[in-house]
Amino acid sequence: MSSNQTPPSERSNSALRWISSLTSSNPIVLSRWFLCWALVGIVCGLFAALYWNVLELVIHGMEQITGATLLWVMPLAGLGVGLVIYYLGDPGEIGLIVDNIHFQGGRLNPRQNPSMLLSSLVSISAGGSAGPEAPLVQVTGSFGTWAADRLKLQGESLRTMSLAAMAAGFTALFGSPLGGAMFALEILHHEHVVEYYEAILPALVSSCASFLVFAAITQLGIAPTWTFPQYTPNGIDEVWLALAYGVIGAGAGWLFIAIFRSCDRLLSAIPGPIYVRTTVAGLVLGVLAFAFPLTRYYGHHELAEAIGSNLTAIALLGLVFAKMIAISTTVTGGWRGGIIIPLFFTGACLGKAIALATPGLNSSLAMICVMAALNAAVTRTPVSTTLLLSKLANFTPFTPILFASLMGFFLAPRQPFIHSQLKVRQEAIVD
Repeated sequence: MSSNQTPPSERSNSALRWISSLTSSNPIVLSRWFLCWALVGIVCGLFAALYWNVLELVIHGMEQITGATLLWVMPLAGLGVGLVIYYLGDPGEIGLIVDNIHFQGGRLNPRQNPSMLLSSLVSISAGGSAGPEAPLVQVTGSFGTWAADRLKLQGESLRTMSLAAMAAGFTALFGSPLGGAMFALEILHHEHVVEYYEAILPALVSSCASFLVFAAITQLGIAPTWTFPQYTPNGIDEVWLALAYGVIGAGAGWLFIAIFRSCDRLLSAIPGPIYVRTTVAGLVLGVLAFAFPLTRYYGHHELAEAIGSNLTAIALLGLVFAKMIAISTTVTGGWRGGIIIPLFFTGACLGKAIALATPGLNSSLAMICVMAALNAAVTRTPVSTTLLLSKLANFTPFTPILFASLMGFFLAPRQPFIHSQLKVRQEAIVD
């Protein structure tokens, strides 16, 4: 084990000591920590609201470009993304963030922010199949590192501050303080839901503060993001259905990972600077957007359109396959953004196709369960996926979502999609 890596057992004991010391501290000291975490969340919420408003403004202009025009606009956008990365540096993806949390003491480098911000704005607004969670988490997490440095924090305290800020970034996008906080901690690991126990309370406080600021500025409120058809639980049989949908979602996760790795091999083989690869990826995305318009963008608004559409089961299955290619081409082609909401969109389309092909099935249950299982299989986040989808879709009985999420998690490939999730566990086994 590397000298700067804390074994899981020591980390657990450290967490218990930290909680014990915190709860026995002077109330004034505890209030200062609470205020510190809240202030970090407020700043992160302000940034997230600014980024969101700018992104929505640019998207509103870019979405007017449709049809055959996309065949040259998308490659041009890809060239822009590549030039930003070529001259400002590669900001990396979620795997790099996970690596930094594990092996750099939780320190996220703010020098990567200009490249991440510019490249992601171009990528997402032009219509890449990737969402804003990656830039939000990178920038907010690096602010947490900066704040920890100002407070002269070190070790687990610094890592905790970075994680609290990351949670604030996730929460701003998903609108769920509890789900966002859990996601920031859960996505770091391959098998164990949370290892950085000491960051739970700071992440919750920071998430709540970020949510209040972001919701107030953007006027998005606390309403659900997507409105699903009415669903009323009927009995235990629907739990078995949820498990079956979980198996289907897990299978879709396997298919997505296979497509992703195939696209990675093909696009990585393109010679020349990165802007060549991003331009080629833009051409592929343009062709997909021309043939399947709903594959364009990351699915925040498109998912609602897919839910209310009159597409046949066959058309929806074609859209699922095209969307998987679009997500894979976006990320492996060098465009910047996250895959969580695009995966939700893919799962919803697959679930609706299943419901249409099998009369008598409730489409809402099918969509929400396949969404959960697919995302849990790819990101290894069954608990936070349940919390997020329950809020995003206002799906009150979240037991079926949990069963489907767990099924997707346990049937996922042994090798995780985010390779850096595996590293801490491997280090512990070696030790």
